[in-house]
Amino acid sequence: MVPIARRSHARNHVQPLPDGAVLLVGARCRWRDGAAESNAAVYDADGKLLRKGVLGDGIADVQTTLSGDIWVSYYDEGVFGSFGWGEKGSPAPIGSPGLIRFGADLAPAWRYPYDGEFGAISDCYALNVSGNEAWAYYYIDFPLVRVRAGAVAGWSTQVRGAHALVVAGDRVALVGGYGEHRRRVVTGSVKGEGLSVDRPTRLVMSDGRPVPRTAAVLGRGSELHVVVGTTWLKVGFEDLASA
Repeated sequence: MVPIARRSHARNHVQPLPDGAVLLVGARCRWRDGAAESNAAVYDADGKLLRKGVLGDGIADVQTTLSGDIWVSYYDEGVFGSFGWGEKGSPAPIGSPGLIRFGADLAPAWRYPYDGEFGAISDCYALNVSGNEAWAYYYIDFPLVRVRAGAVAGWSTQVRGAHALVVAGDRVALVGGYGEHRRRVVTGSVKGEGLSVDRPTRLVMSDGRPVPRTAAVLGRGSELHVVVGTTWLKVGFEDLASA
């Protein structure tokens, strides 16, 4: 346990860093009076503040790697501007690429290309960092992309509105969707230029009850994490595929 003084940022993202350090990130970040709020902080294993930084506004997800890379995805307000970003006399939103890898110093080290083969990111719906690879799924056309050593590969999908992504080799699962597909699970394989999908299933609790609307659902590597109140459930890819 790392003791950390109370933070004011809403919707904090918490991620581990090497040597027992902890990263805290606030999802919102205002630009006002000619400066940006600090919305990222790194603490050592004893709770001592090591550094602060600015990762931008409209943060959808934050996932770190064992080597200390920090992957940050952004929703539409972070991409197009809000909270003072992108207005006359203020800078463009930090999150305008939709996906950024930051270094341990909290400075940008890589940005998703605006003119890439798979289109720009308007709203990153799902992020999954597995090893030193980052996978993302995003609006408008909902491609599935993989970033490995700075190179982007991608596959088209017919799946719309998923909000969680699970990765196991060349097999993936997209969880969620619009309306009645809110707890849909689509598994498949990345082949050629597209995602070859299996029969869709539904995500339910271990006792068969529907997953509550208030549940937080997040993919990390080959596992899906479902948090309902104080209950934390982990579902492996094979269980998702065989449901």
